Amino acid sequence: MAAPLFRKVLIANRGEIALRVIRACKELGISTVAVYSTADEHSLHVKLADEAVCIGPPPSKSSYLNIASLLTAADITGADALHPGYGFLSENAEFARLCTECKITFIGPSSANIEAMGEKTRARAIAKDAGVPMLPGTTSAVPDVHAALEEAEKIGYPVILKAAAGGGGRGIHVVYNSQQLKASFERASSEAGAAFGNRAMYLEKYCEHPRHVEIQVLCDKLGNRIFLGERDCTIQRRHQKLLEESPSPVVNDTLRRKMGAAALRLCEAVSYENVGTVEFLVEDGQFYFMEMNTRIQVEHPVTEMVTGVDLIKEQLRAAAGKKLLLKQEDIQIRSHAIECRINAEDPDQFKPSPGKITALHVPGGFGVRIDSFVYDQYKVVPFYDSMIAKLIVHAPTRLDAVFKMRQALDEFVVEGIKTNIPFHKRIMASKKFREADYDTHFLEEFLPKIE
Repeated sequence: MAAPLFRKVLIANRGEIALRVIRACKELGISTVAVYSTADEHSLHVKLADEAVCIGPPPSKSSYLNIASLLTAADITGADALHPGYGFLSENAEFARLCTECKITFIGPSSANIEAMGEKTRARAIAKDAGVPMLPGTTSAVPDVHAALEEAEKIGYPVILKAAAGGGGRGIHVVYNSQQLKASFERASSEAGAAFGNRAMYLEKYCEHPRHVEIQVLCDKLGNRIFLGERDCTIQRRHQKLLEESPSPVVNDTLRRKMGAAALRLCEAVSYENVGTVEFLVEDGQFYFMEMNTRIQVEHPVTEMVTGVDLIKEQLRAAAGKKLLLKQEDIQIRSHAIECRINAEDPDQFKPSPGKITALHVPGGFGVRIDSFVYDQYKVVPFYDSMIAKLIVHAPTRLDAVFKMRQALDEFVVEGIKTNIPFHKRIMASKKFREADYDTHFLEEFLPKIE
């Protein structure tokens, strides 16, 4: 057998993504180190890793966001690489830089890549220079409300106010006139400062009825770059994704090639390495750059299902400096995949529902995949994101996948806490969803009418 890519990988995350990385590493003969807060002592990633290190109390800032604790854990366990997962520190350029300085391979893009794409106005400027289609907007932060008003007049209402350092759907306000802009600017700036430590805002033309479509890219350190089709993430609540699918029902082969080429031009412009996702809005057959996420995405399994490519293993190979084994012509989109995020929350109020799972039955069968870290009698803690599982199905056609997801959701039983499984069932039963006749306003416009 060939020598493993790394001797030992520390996973600086929790939940299902930590498990996903542990499994990929073990298949490649790599030892793993889990880290956990005291609240996660009994989590499955702690049990399945080769080693586990407690890094602090439940609050994220004292554990999963504590850079010193994470690097110390890597040092004392002799880890030569670190996988950040998604969320937490996965897009923190300083963390990536410190890993490199400590001679720990950061399994993700370079700190320079993260910096270039993390500041949204800078990313827009780079994308514009790379010839990536853009909505009208600013390529630098607007310093105050007066400047925002001037720019909005040039762009034309409605416009969307976005946090320059934003992400995860936060720091976003849509305004339809100057009065709304005046009322929203300071509030939005304050929210951005509290969430990201950066009050800077920028403006962009608001696309009224778009689809949210993203391109998965994979790049090595030698300049080889490919894209692996697209994911449709249009079903959202307050800019937070709830359900994803691949391929997108509104993207044909011609549009897919154009979007993929644009995404790769952006990657070339910053010498991008490892995996990433370039997000676009699509409306009336046109696409417009939104942002780039410099990490593995929550929804990566739908891409894996339709391409047959293990993205976590590819991340590990790319981080180890290996040349891509895949060429663009090797990537074929086969079948259709849908992912539902299963959250521990009230399906009507969208409020978290932590507590002990008193009974659990997960669905199975051909074409059904579960990525989860919970088990019977597991106690869901209130300190982190409410997602407890990802239910992924794939089938020959989109309609087949919808019916398969309906069946899988019917089989999925979680007792003791509330989940959003009933909510996903209502989406699958919707005529609008089955016919792919919707945009990003689907929930606010059609949820009360879902049949």
